[in-house]
Amino acid sequence: MIRDSSTGRLISRIFTAGLAVGLAILLTGSAGGVTTTRPTTPASATDTTTDPDIPAPDEIRHSTNIRHVANVPKQAPFDSSFSVGTDLAFTGHYAITGNYDGFSIYDIAQPTAPRLVSQVLCPGGQNDVAVSGNLLFLSTDESRSDDSCASTPLSATLPQAWEGIKIFDISDKAAPRYVAAVETDCGSHTHTLVPDRPRKAVLIYVSSYGPDPSFPDCRPPHDSISIIRVPLHDPAAAAVVAKPVLFPYGGNPGRPGERPVTQTTGCHDITVLPTHHLAAAACMGDGLLLDIANPYRPRVIHRVRDDRHFSFWHSATFNATGRKVVFVDELGGGMAATCNPEVGPKHGASAVYDIVGVGHHRRLRFASYFKIPRIQSPAENCVAHNASLVPARGRDILVQAFYQGGVSVWDFTNSRRPREIGYFDRGPLPPGGLPAGGSWSAYYYNGYIYSSDLQKGLDVLAIDDRRTASAASVRLTEFNAQTQPDYRR
Repeated sequence: MIRDSSTGRLISRIFTAGLAVGLAILLTGSAGGVTTTRPTTPASATDTTTDPDIPAPDEIRHSTNIRHVANVPKQAPFDSSFSVGTDLAFTGHYAITGNYDGFSIYDIAQPTAPRLVSQVLCPGGQNDVAVSGNLLFLSTDESRSDDSCASTPLSATLPQAWEGIKIFDISDKAAPRYVAAVETDCGSHTHTLVPDRPRKAVLIYVSSYGPDPSFPDCRPPHDSISIIRVPLHDPAAAAVVAKPVLFPYGGNPGRPGERPVTQTTGCHDITVLPTHHLAAAACMGDGLLLDIANPYRPRVIHRVRDDRHFSFWHSATFNATGRKVVFVDELGGGMAATCNPEVGPKHGASAVYDIVGVGHHRRLRFASYFKIPRIQSPAENCVAHNASLVPARGRDILVQAFYQGGVSVWDFTNSRRPREIGYFDRGPLPPGGLPAGGSWSAYYYNGYIYSSDLQKGLDVLAIDDRRTASAASVRLTEFNAQTQPDYRR
């Protein structure tokens, strides 16, 4: 989600002007059938959704190969509409969800009956999470009065304002313990873990953006990332050890207009494939392929732009062999209604790139775009967002969140002809509440799909499809989507 750089707060208004919904339905590539679950309460009489192919408020529809097996609603103190759920991480039989106000830990030993174990109130959006062993890392990209969980919002123009990474010990899942914090330039919008096993440490690549000349700790040009080293046996000694510059000659200058291109002033997200010494950095106006053979000194191999169709390079996912990467365009910052014919299938979409060449000569070569083929109403924020691989042997299959466009499972084995093979979709939120909702992150973990919904909490989906059946045998003990495991083993 895009940060409002002047305040660091969540943008809470959908930008629907000029994006009237089309009533034609795009069925190309959809799964073989549709199952509909009616909402438990009737839709409001003021609802304006009249297209029968668009679900009613809170109505659930899904392809016949997807089952909705569980939902755990947000619980106090995270149960208000402004307490927004964010990213997901997994360790053992636990799922951890971030929230602008803190994080929650769920026991998913029985995926069809998840159980809330604990919640930590620690405001400081957007609170993306990652886990390594018994350590949990939390991103703070909002200027706070200090690094504690009792901090209050503070103007970023003040020299004492704090933003960065917080570290918790979660060896006791019922009672997480706050152990350390590291301040970083421009805060931490997202972060990515890179293992450093020889030194018994983990590195954190911190992505942030939005510099301002009036901010003491976040002034332009912000052309670098921060690298934090965390000794696993002494996390309190964590510290910034490097600030590699990724744009020594400047990034994309940007372009205003109806189809804007965001100026590059940092990176939004980085995904690493450690076994291949590769990283893909989504940096606002630029997409980067990095060599991380020396993880302390990531080096840019290739840079690509798509000023015709991409507005905001948001995130990325490699395929299992490291020969493809999917970049995401978060047009409108996650707040806009872009899943309609007016915006079209190439804006606010994912883009598949083949990785050609070897070693330092590897290059990104564009192959195709993918966007959900289901029309969404003008009341629904919908755009491509966080994704992970479904580790099916011999296939490249992604599960991806599209906010109120729901969860899409799509196959890009043929990188030039991606197609949706399954989906889960709710209708728009009932009128009168916060208009931002839907799936923030949708990740496959140990046989199930887990979705962190901004408003509805944790959803668990099962997929029954011959194309994904082999993935069920893959069992992980830990999973952070931005640190991709080697599924070939």
